[in-house]
Amino acid sequence: MDEKEKLFNSGILTGERKGAIKPPKELWETKKNGLVVIECPQRIPCNPCHTSCPTGAVKPFEDINDQPQIDYEKCTGCARCVAVCPGLACFVIDLTWGAEDKALIKLAYEMLPTPEEGQVVDCLNRFGEPVAKGKVVKITEPMKDKTLVVHVEIPKDLVMDIRAIRVV
Repeated sequence: MDEKEKLFNSGILTGERKGAIKPPKELWETKKNGLVVIECPQRIPCNPCHTSCPTGAVKPFEDINDQPQIDYEKCTGCARCVAVCPGLACFVIDLTWGAEDKALIKLAYEMLPTPEEGQVVDCLNRFGEPVAKGKVVKITEPMKDKTLVVHVEIPKDLVMDIRAIRVV
């Protein structure tokens, strides 16, 4: 068993997974508020991303164990799926954010201390390694259940690499 397989079997998402398909480029580059990217690591009985989606962008599951399929035309970037995903596998990425080389990622944050707006944080890849610095621009609570969604300005060229933050 190679090292990558050992890591995956221990629960570490070692790379892009089915469901982490990039949204259609033309739509993604023009859609204000962003589009969802979902990276489910395994087939498990889980569907809160679908049941929480107010627009039906996360399509109904044929089997509760299916990995989510997205209708990107319907996605509004509301981040409700981000807040309810128990596996922290949902992210909203807005390529229309700010400067040409910046993007905005919306990700769930369930740790202490809570970041503050304006704070600079470490942006981590799937292995938990710092790959960039990001700036927290907004913190929301879409489901009003104390699960925070942190909006972080990140380098646009790392949108498919950054998957978590560490408050520094």
